[in-house]
Amino acid sequence: MAKTAGDKLSADIQKILAEYGETLDKDLDAVTKKIAQKGAKTLKAVSRSTFGGTGKYAGGWTSQTEKRPLHASAVIYNSAAPGLAHLLENGHASPNGGRVPGRAHIKPVEEQLVKEYEEEVLNAIKGD
Repeated sequence: MAKTAGDKLSADIQKILAEYGETLDKDLDAVTKKIAQKGAKTLKAVSRSTFGGTGKYAGGWTSQTEKRPLHASAVIYNSAAPGLAHLLENGHASPNGGRVPGRAHIKPVEEQLVKEYEEEVLNAIKGD
């Protein structure tokens, strides 16, 4: 069966869309990794300035990126003191029966990273 002009056009469009999808997938993976690494670096700096020093907590921030079919995901976490981040961010009970207030140092960084990620994704989609 001979191909008509419509069949060729359809095949060409499918090829272009497949190439665009592959390029976009690679770009989004790179953006995800970049933002996660920036977040870990920013949290190290914020933790040092909020809690002082260069202790174990401040130096423990790291990121991990995982590539799955159709998307990449990233997690930023404190490998040195995993449970401490929650207690410092949200507050906790003190041994003498009182309450220690939390110091919001993760939430502002998260909000900034979300904004940057959205901008980078839009730029990747546009091809900028």
